Amino acid sequence: MKTSKNIAMLPGSFDPPTNGHIDIIERSAALYDKLFVVVADNVQKTCLFTASERMAMLKQILKGYDNIEVMIYPGLVVQFAREHGVGVMIRGVRALVDFGYEFELAMTNKQLNSSLEVLFMPTSPKYFQLRSSAIKEMAAYGADISPMVPPLVVKMMGERITLLN
Repeated sequence: MKTSKNIAMLPGSFDPPTNGHIDIIERSAALYDKLFVVVADNVQKTCLFTASERMAMLKQILKGYDNIEVMIYPGLVVQFAREHGVGVMIRGVRALVDFGYEFELAMTNKQLNSSLEVLFMPTSPKYFQLRSSAIKEMAAYGADISPMVPPLVVKMMGERITLLN
């Protein structure tokens, strides 16, 4: 499939989707005709929610956007890009530590798919501290996570943590 610079993707685990994720997704959708939000289905990673649950949450949260499609993909993101004509991969970065990791990953992906451009989008300052792992830990201890995640995620995390305890 021919790639288009008007089609972008934002891959991630989204476990759980945070307000920081949603911010990057919405800002990206404003820049491209089509944005794929690609939920990683990595069997090597232990997640609180299944890939299907994460996809369902994101679809519900993003239902007002006509140019966003949320999908699960179990393989390499560069292969997803080839299969869907994606010309740009967007990666959100919070800090220098994120940038170092993301830069190395971008160089690897560029070797695997030279037509795929990688753009780094810095997080909005108000979401600078949001990390999914920290949010899961806070929720497990009963902290109020409502300023950090969409209401649907608050509900789903409350239900999941109750089941785990």
